[in-house]
Amino acid sequence: MDSVELLKDLARRPLQEGELIWDRIGTGQLNAHPGGHPNSIAWLLWHSGREIDAQVAQAAGRREVWSAEGWDERFGLEELGHSHGFGQSQEEARAVVVQDQELLRGYLTAVTEESLEYLGGLTAADLDEVIDRDWDPPVTRGVRLISVYADALQHVGQAAYVLGMD
Repeated sequence: MDSVELLKDLARRPLQEGELIWDRIGTGQLNAHPGGHPNSIAWLLWHSGREIDAQVAQAAGRREVWSAEGWDERFGLEELGHSHGFGQSQEEARAVVVQDQELLRGYLTAVTEESLEYLGGLTAADLDEVIDRDWDPPVTRGVRLISVYADALQHVGQAAYVLGMD
């Protein structure tokens, strides 16, 4: 298996792991804040999609699925929805409220499909290209993509953990 195929497998994982929790999420759980934590299950899943979307769009030189496909309007989070969750205050994180889990599922599916399309056009050499010189060492396309999918997978796992607390 080559490096692009491995990356495509990793890109599928957040959505695959999400499939294990959708049927377990009750209406009261989606926007609950266990232990007073600012990040709800809705926030964790929204952030997973937003971070994949924003970073893949930037790497690909494309528009984010969020606005290109009208997810921003469907979620109705106004300006807050155009953020990605990085550096949000507790109040901003708590303001991410989603009543329909299918909306979250649909968005995560859409960004996964966009990711796979983008990854399908890459070569191993593309993964070695430096795309961010603001870090030491500079970040390659491959490292950035691994990082974003790993982080999203971690957040989906956090959502599953919270569901298992009940």
